[in-house]
Amino acid sequence: MDIAVRREPIEGERRVAATPASTAQYLKNGLTVTIERSAGLAAGYADADYEAAGATLVDAIDLSGVDVLAHVRPLDGATIASLPSGAVTVGFGSPASELEGVAAFAAHGVTAFSLELIPRISRAQSMDALTSQSLIAGYRCVLEAGMRFPRFFPLYMTAAGTIPPARVLVLGAGVAGLQAIATAKRLGAKVSAYDVRSASADEVRSMGGTFIHLDLDAAADAAGGYAKELAADRADRQRELLAPHVADADVIITTAAIPGRPAPRLITASMLQGMKSGSVIVDLAAETGGNVEGAVAGEDARVEVSGGFVTIVGMKDAPSTMAFDASRLLAQNIANLIGLMTVEGVIAPDFDDEVIAGACLAHAGEVRHEPTAAAIAAAATSSTGTTGAH
Repeated sequence: MDIAVRREPIEGERRVAATPASTAQYLKNGLTVTIERSAGLAAGYADADYEAAGATLVDAIDLSGVDVLAHVRPLDGATIASLPSGAVTVGFGSPASELEGVAAFAAHGVTAFSLELIPRISRAQSMDALTSQSLIAGYRCVLEAGMRFPRFFPLYMTAAGTIPPARVLVLGAGVAGLQAIATAKRLGAKVSAYDVRSASADEVRSMGGTFIHLDLDAAADAAGGYAKELAADRADRQRELLAPHVADADVIITTAAIPGRPAPRLITASMLQGMKSGSVIVDLAAETGGNVEGAVAGEDARVEVSGGFVTIVGMKDAPSTMAFDASRLLAQNIANLIGLMTVEGVIAPDFDDEVIAGACLAHAGEVRHEPTAAAIAAAATSSTGTTGAH
């Protein structure tokens, strides 16, 4: 069976779903690989390297003949409709926001696997694309902050005087947040961090950061190591307790996210007014509503404060900004998942395997991911009710 890889059609997306190294792995497993020409160029992977690894290069992928389509971004309706019944897709699916696409997979008989749904268990770590891409994003956020911050990060003692270290605050201590802590520490900053999850304190300390304890009575842990959404009164209390830490920071990195929900608002416009002029905030969650009021994905915003301004950086496509290594990790995640489904050169998903079953969005004409199936049904009911009301 053949693994097909296109150049990603989304503007600004530089990653690619296969690299020469993952191509070689597919061939070792008895599969073949077809790559659209220039698919990897934006990520730094040349066509000649794919050919050397054993891939077949074509001017365009014939979707109607695809066995397996490996992709980065969620597929659009036209692509899904062009795939033959029985085809397999593996990539990010964004099921919470792409209900029409998931329904299209089922309608066209396509078997779709979503990388967001990989179970967070030890056996699936090598397939965990959320973790690998968050690692990239957390690192990049600190670099973006450093380029805009008008001071040094580390302590310097010079003949002309002492320069104190930058005070960096990281809000959200998942994979991206922990990587941001580690990166800021390497640059010499004084780093503190906060997260609502119970296990976060030890993780922050392991990275060399100081954990901030807020009096919120209880942690907010959800399944899979994620945080759950706080009730309105606790969210207000959280912001109240965070305000002095926000005011004290020179640089803030926000990474808090709740799967399938808008990003929690951690910093309000009024909290920004307490910050020092020249401070920088990098909001990794800007694409899902933002942890910071006023953050816009892909843009820098300047907010006037007493004596000057604070810069808010709304991150967009963060892993794509470091496309070479992001693709290297992502392609390996995809190859490992496909490898788990490969038996003697044939893709044969075993739905008794918890990893394969957990990652499956649609198969044999049905939406297999129950929360997404319920959301699709609810959306259909709502649409029918709205139509009937008219």
